[in-house]
Amino acid sequence: MSQLADNIILLLAALLLVGVFSTKFSTKFGMPALVLFLAAGMVLSQFVFFNNASLTQMAGIFALVVILFEGGMQTSIKDIKPVIRPALSLSTVGVIMTTAIVGVFAKLILNVSWPESFLFGAIVGSTDAAAVFSVLGGKNIDKRLTSTLEAESGSNDPMAVFLTVSLIEWIQHPDMAIWGLLLSFIWEMGVGLVLGVVLGKIAVFCINRINLDSTGLYPVMAIGFAVLTYGLSAWVHSSGLLAVYVMGLTLGNSELMYHRTIMNFSHGFAWMMQIFMFILLGLLVFPQELAEVAWQGILLSVILMVVARPIGVFISLHFSKFTIREKTLISWAGLRGAVPIVLATYPLLADLPHGRLFFNVVFFVVLTSAVIQGTSISPLASRLKLMGQEDSDQPSLMELVALGKTDSEFNHIGINPYMPIAGQKISEIGLPDDILFTAIIRNKNIVTPHGNTVIEPGDTVYVLSPKSKRDEMRAFFRSRKGKTAEEDVSLI
Repeated sequence: MSQLADNIILLLAALLLVGVFSTKFSTKFGMPALVLFLAAGMVLSQFVFFNNASLTQMAGIFALVVILFEGGMQTSIKDIKPVIRPALSLSTVGVIMTTAIVGVFAKLILNVSWPESFLFGAIVGSTDAAAVFSVLGGKNIDKRLTSTLEAESGSNDPMAVFLTVSLIEWIQHPDMAIWGLLLSFIWEMGVGLVLGVVLGKIAVFCINRINLDSTGLYPVMAIGFAVLTYGLSAWVHSSGLLAVYVMGLTLGNSELMYHRTIMNFSHGFAWMMQIFMFILLGLLVFPQELAEVAWQGILLSVILMVVARPIGVFISLHFSKFTIREKTLISWAGLRGAVPIVLATYPLLADLPHGRLFFNVVFFVVLTSAVIQGTSISPLASRLKLMGQEDSDQPSLMELVALGKTDSEFNHIGINPYMPIAGQKISEIGLPDDILFTAIIRNKNIVTPHGNTVIEPGDTVYVLSPKSKRDEMRAFFRSRKGKTAEEDVSLI
């Protein structure tokens, strides 16, 4: 037994390292890393028998909670606010249209019943947050388009989950009332949204007020709140995934202590969960089974990419201000990933007659979508002249680390023009003796602060202060608008 445990640990270590190194390869070719993780799982399935769809679904949901939380933390409300309406339209009308169109073709290609064909459409109807965040994160595509796609991918999973679960219930209980489904949808979305905001505010309050001995516990607390948000939302039968994304959005756009520490931890944890999730999903599929559904998978994948997704995008964005070129890129950037594969485990667990067929075809669709669309997004954006401008004025970042237990903490605070200290010399601010400006980042340069140094808008100021004087320190940076800097106040 000990030898088996040692071998499993060694295998997990190898998979983690291969996953990390493979991201370099995937980034170079613009391919989502999920393709390589899935491939690793498929290769491993030839040597290790694994057929536990229930465990895979549970691991996939937990991974999605972490990924959506981290995606919400990264998303700036300032960036998505101008595109929130088209993003919501894509995540609702767009998903429904895609589901309907794919469902019609699935009826003909897979030779299943109408309810089952629309179930397949619902499973592949949403874009995937993990794939979209990883692919668009390193691309210099117009910010308005990337914000729309990220907001859509973060908010359309609940619609896909609702449609999938509802259609499975309809298949199992044909006499089910449609009005009950509509009321259930309103409840799930509305309560999920409210819980996400409320629990996000509670998390901000706790993180900012609780003084823990170790800074490493604050990211754990944040992840704990994310999991709690999903659990409470699921307990009251609302959308847990929507609640988690909104909770992360609330947390990431608030005045939050240890913001950068939480972000760095969540980013690494999300990558680790992606690696394990996709490998587990790959273990459920055998290459010979994919070969049996190759022509159905290719045909449905092409229909999804060039027919269903574009129609859904153009209809849902009909009243938006996006140009035809922008709608074309949004259509092509609708990557499929973990969410469709995780949803494909639902028919398996429900023992539907075509559950295994759906899982294999969905797996094939995700692979082709990731490979073909993922590698061609940047060339298409360049051809459509939708590449963004390089931000040459982005200030460099300096990370300070407090070692051991200490009563002091480092802050880095962005200076905006509305702060009273903007434009003042440090000697004129009246800092207490135990609050010290340690460094200033200005136009990519590190400025050593002196008494006659002027604090300018756009600076990032690093401050050393006692934890007991946290509120007093923050008061110096209080904006005339009643808030601190738009950028995060972060303890490291």
